[in-house]
Amino acid sequence: MATIHERLQNKPYSEYAYATRPSKITLFWRRCLIKQFYMFFKLNFKIMMMVVKGHS
Repeated sequence: MATIHERLQNKPYSEYAYATRPSKITLFWRRCLIKQFYMFFKLNFKIMMMVVKGHS
């Protein structure tokens, strides 16, 4: 069984050693309020369409 120090150690070729960072454009689109409002209303519209179809 591995000790606590062995488990906390970052191994050089493990999948955790190659974590990627989001690009600047990705961070921009994640923070863009216009896109967030658009996606919010798009999702709500889809849900409402399913509810309306279910009641007919």
